[in-house]
Amino acid sequence: MTDTLAAAYRHWADVEARGVSPVYEDWARGIAEHPATLRLIASLPHGKRQPNLVFGAARFVGAPVGSSRDVISWLAEHWHRVDPVIVSRSTQTNEAGRCAVLLPVLSRMDGPLALIEVGASAGLCLFPDRYSYRYAADGAETTIDPAEGPSPVVLPCSIDAPSVPSRLPEVVWRAGVDLNPIDVTDADQMNWLETLVWPEHHDRRQRLRAAAALAAGDPPHVVPGDLIERLPDLIDQAPDGARVVVFHSAVLVYLTPERREEFARLVRSFPNVTWVSNEGAGVLPEVTARVREPIGGRTILAVDQKPVALVAPHGQSYQAVSAA
Repeated sequence: MTDTLAAAYRHWADVEARGVSPVYEDWARGIAEHPATLRLIASLPHGKRQPNLVFGAARFVGAPVGSSRDVISWLAEHWHRVDPVIVSRSTQTNEAGRCAVLLPVLSRMDGPLALIEVGASAGLCLFPDRYSYRYAADGAETTIDPAEGPSPVVLPCSIDAPSVPSRLPEVVWRAGVDLNPIDVTDADQMNWLETLVWPEHHDRRQRLRAAAALAAGDPPHVVPGDLIERLPDLIDQAPDGARVVVFHSAVLVYLTPERREEFARLVRSFPNVTWVSNEGAGVLPEVTARVREPIGGRTILAVDQKPVALVAPHGQSYQAVSAA
């Protein structure tokens, strides 16, 4: 079991952390070569062993942001404090920056829109109409602000010129579902969400705080529960005359392949619902099979299972693609 876990941590270091977080890349590689720490992690429930959850929980209770040697020593001494945090919490990287890659799609939809996010966490991606955007394309920058003026949340994104959006969508209703919704007005829950931001990502941490402050003024309607069980009720609640858009980002990866297919069948069963997915390669096989370009570490943005772009995981870039 520890051999499999070691391979998973090496793969995560290579694919997820390399070039993104030197600290976490070092931690993952160091732990992959340390059998005693691997045995601690292997004692966790199967769905709780991923590096970003383990590392976030360790930092949440005081792990130093130092070398892998430092954190390995710290974990050996403090595992009794880390273990219950891992078991009781989950990864919920609620990145408002992902709205920058959703906007090119949402802005082209006839409105008004009723947005439903599955795996919504604190619901920060439910406010694409209230953020400001700065799109960089061909050496020029396009600015898009809400009608009432620039937002305290500014989302930068590099993009191909033909895909630059020209407006914000009209959102008349928004809701979400999550197994463990984050209350943007609860300090402890927001501290957890902040801790899940990787150590070097100071801009993302500041953006999270600004987006949470904005959302706290009008807290999103996010219901607790299973996304498959709760989604039909939310769709029924959407106001008449609005175009219902169900979307998610880096959520289905946490489901089994069977549950992913069950979710896909459910969304497809609603003929008047538009489905926007933003998931990694292989998560939705039918979507992945239609991508012609190399995917690399990017995620696939698709509308009703048709790929439209390859995007950076936190919304930093958008490259339009043609579907096979």
